[in-house]
Amino acid sequence: MRARGEASVASKCLRELIAQTDERGLAASGLACLERCLPLLTSEADPLGPLWAGLAEGAGGWSGRLGEAREGLARAAPEIEDEAAALIRQMLDAAPDDWDVEPMREWADDCSVAALELHHRLDAGPGGEPAASAVIEVLKGCREGEPTHAGPLVTGELRRQIRVLEILAEGEGRLGLRQVQRVSTEGQRVLRAVVSRRARVKR
Repeated sequence: MRARGEASVASKCLRELIAQTDERGLAASGLACLERCLPLLTSEADPLGPLWAGLAEGAGGWSGRLGEAREGLARAAPEIEDEAAALIRQMLDAAPDDWDVEPMREWADDCSVAALELHHRLDAGPGGEPAASAVIEVLKGCREGEPTHAGPLVTGELRRQIRVLEILAEGEGRLGLRQVQRVSTEGQRVLRAVVSRRARVKR
């Protein structure tokens, strides 16, 4: 069963899916990647809720809610300072105000890489920080449809990124966004369990 699931992921190219997605889909894809990484920064349930609401409204709603979402994330984790926290904040700070396909595609692409990188670090385990060259090789393989050396957390994140883009390509409006949020909630649960397990080990 697991082998079939991994083969399904490998048969699709994440990079190509991002290249084929419109502005709204790209915004949702980037936001979903960011949301799935939040357990590494905060336990607060939904600091990005305003931005999801703005996304449902379209261009004006998105740009109007960006500042609100940034303030909410800053309040949720004001004192956490590590590499993961910095990368997650950077993901949101880099979100474009302009509802234009090229800036959105660049942002969604960067969020995809950042989310995969964070999951790859967790796959390595405490004290097992992978070499930069190894990270680049694994992430490139994942995004080009060949996740041969990816660990279980990276493989799961890759599968979710692909599923999100598939849902958005179906163009089901608000229903599609709700489905995307469910996929992200699933990813959050996985990451939250990893964070909780690590915290217990440190005690």
